Amino acid sequence: MQIETIWIVLTAVLLLVELWAINRVRKAQGKSSNKLLWIVVIVFVPLIGVIAWAVAGPKHTEHNPQAPQAGQ
Repeated sequence: MQIETIWIVLTAVLLLVELWAINRVRKAQGKSSNKLLWIVVIVFVPLIGVIAWAVAGPKHTEHNPQAPQAGQ
């Protein structure tokens, strides 16, 4: 495989991961200003933005009211 082809594939994968992250941010609970900030970071600083969002960004937590809570 040529080097150019590898970079094209890596860029396409990064683009798909960015779109997925933006969609997750958009659907997350939280303030609109925080969501907008994360989306701007993900779009304008692609690789670092996605990594930062994965580490510190909005989390999706499924809350099941029937499930017993820890510590009760």
